[in-house]
Amino acid sequence: MTKTYQIPADKVWTSPLNEREEILSAFSRDRPVRFYDTTLRDGEQAVGVCFSPEEKYRIACLLSEMGVSRIESGFPRVSEEDTQAVRRILAAGLDAEIWGFSRCVRADIDAHLELGTENLLIEISTSDLKMSAYGFSREQVLEKVQAAVEHARGNGMKQVNFFAVDATRSDLAFLRRVYETALAAGADEVSLVDTIGACSPEAVEWLVREVRSWIGQVPLHWHGHNDFGLATASAVAAVRGGADWIQATVNGMGERAGNADIAEVALALSCLYRVPVALDLSRAREVSQYVQQAGGYSLEGWKPVVGEYLFTRESGAVATQFHLPEAIEPYAAEIVGAPRRIVLGKKSGLASIDLKAAELGLEVPEGAREAILAEVKRRSVEKSGLISDEEFRQIVEAHR
Repeated sequence: MTKTYQIPADKVWTSPLNEREEILSAFSRDRPVRFYDTTLRDGEQAVGVCFSPEEKYRIACLLSEMGVSRIESGFPRVSEEDTQAVRRILAAGLDAEIWGFSRCVRADIDAHLELGTENLLIEISTSDLKMSAYGFSREQVLEKVQAAVEHARGNGMKQVNFFAVDATRSDLAFLRRVYETALAAGADEVSLVDTIGACSPEAVEWLVREVRSWIGQVPLHWHGHNDFGLATASAVAAVRGGADWIQATVNGMGERAGNADIAEVALALSCLYRVPVALDLSRAREVSQYVQQAGGYSLEGWKPVVGEYLFTRESGAVATQFHLPEAIEPYAAEIVGAPRRIVLGKKSGLASIDLKAAELGLEVPEGAREAILAEVKRRSVEKSGLISDEEFRQIVEAHR
């Protein structure tokens, strides 16, 4: 059973313009938007990232605990290590459904059947540009789709999702034929894929509605990339257009500019549009940090949802408002499990000194606040960075 996570309205402080009926009425709230996480496959395509089987298993466990409905376990034909990871994830008994990934290639499908995968996403390119790159004709693609889906279903695969690579640059009449072929062969659901992030959010919404008119109530997934910095906006547009599922990755990682960020999409849908989501955002930072560690990379501190400094304040002007979170933040830090804190540096003010002293239990000598602030600023400029708590203690002690 899908668990819906509700963010308390009194913890969200966004614009009242979001509440306009013409905006809210554009979204269905009959059921939560669910997430299909592809960090272990599409996310790992980020240059230089190589998860070990143990790391993939741990990531899968964390994703399931965060409420992700489906986890793409990987592509076992890539390596023996990927086979080990898929086998261990399948055996873990996680709450999330475990899905495999395969091309329209019998050997790919058989590799999953041998491991006991019960749910499979099967892909092939559908744009003329991509088909030309692979040397496929349209008729060959249709034949491959039919053969692959029938093989998977005929050999006991419980659920099949057909994934149309580069769908947003495909001839629509042909794309419709491909989807109809996949469904007739036994596919249970389909994915609409913006492989190189080349579709505007407005076009995404239009296309999702168009595909929905072809397939009726068949579950529809949206899979988008971030090449123009619009992956979250496009995922929201896909939901507005009627998509049931969003495929995404932790931290938005992936090839080129990456994929849609699973936590960003969930936060935007929940806080800005009141759309119920099946994701526990209070676990987002924990999962993000582990994936960064395992992937050997770090994110900028201002990254939405999971950035280190989202709820950290250095500016003195902002510190004067620190007591009233809604004045300086659009949602409560607890929604994403983040701490709120004051740091000291070049941009600090007297309010910053008072707040940091209170946090550390320090008594600032009367009349010394201005001198302490001046010393904080001087040291910060000198070191081109923040002042540590220990340095602040020393400064305060020197002014006693």
